[in-house]
Amino acid sequence: MKRFVIIYIWLAGEFQLVLSVDLKDTPILGSKNTPRLLSKDTVSGGFKYQVYQNHSVLFHHEDSEEMYIGGTDFVLKLDMDDYHVIEKFTLKTTGQQQCQEGPCENVITVIEKFQDSLFVCGTNGHKPQCWKLFSSVNNQSHEIVESYEGTGISPFVYTQNSLSITVDGDLYAAAPLGADRSSLQFRRKAGSRTNVWMYDNWVSEPTFISASWVKRKEDPENDKIYIFFREKNSDHSPEADPWISRVARVCKVDEGGSKRFFQNMWTSFLKARLVCGFPLESLYFSRLQDIYVMHAEDWHDTRIYALFTSSWNSTAVCIYSIRMIEEIFETSTFKGYNKDIPTPRPGTCVPNSRRLPPATVNVVKDNPEMTDWVHSMHYTAPFYISSNNYTKIVVDRVQAVDQHMYNILLLATDSGKIHKVLEAGSEPFIISETQLSNSSSIQSMKLNSKKKKLVMGFSEKISTLDLQKCQEYNSSCETCVLARDPYCAWTKFGCTPTVPGGIQNVMNGETTVCPTSAEGQKQVNRTRREIDSSSPVHLSTVHSVALSVPFYLSCPIDSYHAVYTWEHKGKSSPCLQMQSNCLHLIPAMTQENYGVYECVSKEKDYTKVVKKYHLTQQRILTKTASLPVAPNPTF
Repeated sequence: MKRFVIIYIWLAGEFQLVLSVDLKDTPILGSKNTPRLLSKDTVSGGFKYQVYQNHSVLFHHEDSEEMYIGGTDFVLKLDMDDYHVIEKFTLKTTGQQQCQEGPCENVITVIEKFQDSLFVCGTNGHKPQCWKLFSSVNNQSHEIVESYEGTGISPFVYTQNSLSITVDGDLYAAAPLGADRSSLQFRRKAGSRTNVWMYDNWVSEPTFISASWVKRKEDPENDKIYIFFREKNSDHSPEADPWISRVARVCKVDEGGSKRFFQNMWTSFLKARLVCGFPLESLYFSRLQDIYVMHAEDWHDTRIYALFTSSWNSTAVCIYSIRMIEEIFETSTFKGYNKDIPTPRPGTCVPNSRRLPPATVNVVKDNPEMTDWVHSMHYTAPFYISSNNYTKIVVDRVQAVDQHMYNILLLATDSGKIHKVLEAGSEPFIISETQLSNSSSIQSMKLNSKKKKLVMGFSEKISTLDLQKCQEYNSSCETCVLARDPYCAWTKFGCTPTVPGGIQNVMNGETTVCPTSAEGQKQVNRTRREIDSSSPVHLSTVHSVALSVPFYLSCPIDSYHAVYTWEHKGKSSPCLQMQSNCLHLIPAMTQENYGVYECVSKEKDYTKVVKKYHLTQQRILTKTASLPVAPNPTF
């Protein structure tokens, strides 16, 4: 539901519109699930396309200083520091395809490191094709070696569902085999191992979200690939969810069945329902939207952060562990199977899958679904619920001053914003919001954890968000600590990227950790511009206003966790919140309205004056105006 505030005043014999603000994206002040900081400036820098891109794909290894971007008819190799183009690979549509639907473009959909080259696939005018790209050596031109036909690796058009992943020298992919989106399944397509694919009856109209290889260093023969997807529900009753979210797994060593039975089919495929919601009320977020897998030294502790949407316009984040998922796959009964479970248990990784007994393979063939569901670590409710329409998620791990590790969720909205959310215990805390684009949503997103940067692809540009933008909290120690941002700590230089000895309180943001003396708050090595822009208010802004004239005061909101009030002559009044501003409206000036006004914010135990005004009476004779109520004002 949209919320508007519209203010009219009566001037020159008619109503004139002063303010009209859509409040649909305005958080409620003092609310728990709102960002502390509203960064009003878009992020500068990055790389701008010459032509807008309908689709882009990013590829970047943290150990590399380079990044690859795939767009329409090209792959760019960019320097991560200054975003200059190192190389451009032109990959236009090959052959003489006759494209009846849309232009014959080659939209790049896959970029992977595969074998000894960069492996790239694209739609190629509705005839998918793959290439191996070799970078230039000794200033010689780069080489493009056509590899092979790309059906089953790249979709026919970029809007079709697909995914790809390389595992131990093998390429796995999910993409339609037909232009009509038919035969969409997860397959091992190329590499040293046998090509293997899925049995047709295992999934129903799937949308693949992500795949991840979870390594077991002490037992590599038991390495598994986990696939996250949603599929159409076979139950079409009105009360049933239209989608069911799933996690499936296959063994890395799976070579398919024997020549007589299930040859080139997964013998280890199992799937389970992935649930996020309120199980006690049977209320679930059923549509899996995105996945981020945070790997751990001990594979049991690997975490899955899953983003879900619902039919009631809310999104949720649920957190799972591989330990919990494996427990379901290893102990649950098989849905629809009522006989004794054969040995070895269906889904078990074995050195030679071609020698598995038919009884074991038959259970996988006919009953691969687990009876039990996979619940989140918080079980009774999602970790985080929001009315924002989030589309993508990545998660970073940050060491704070207290030496504890904190997880930071980076959530992309459909309106080009990034929300930074702290996971500290079981409660989320929304640290900040940054607007990165006013014209498009985020198409692709990659985290560089070593450099603490988030790289995002938009239709018009590639942007990088510095996750250590500590200058945003630079006004005081209290502001820095209240942010609860583990990337930032208070030092003698101001609010800076976290260093040993800095002042922080990530767990609860209590400002008692800050020094109380003026000397303790002193900052050095700061430019005059920083001091001018971040120092507390000391001087009043003076306005001379005539009697009976309408007037309103405004101060900026920099924390939606705070409560803002206007103080005047010992009286306090709430502010009229308009997006990132706190207003105080005076319909018509009287003698009582003159004097000093302070806009005061209070967050936890910290109170500060954000802005101060001094209104004086204008002595020049002027024609005054009144402020009657506008007829049928819209709110």
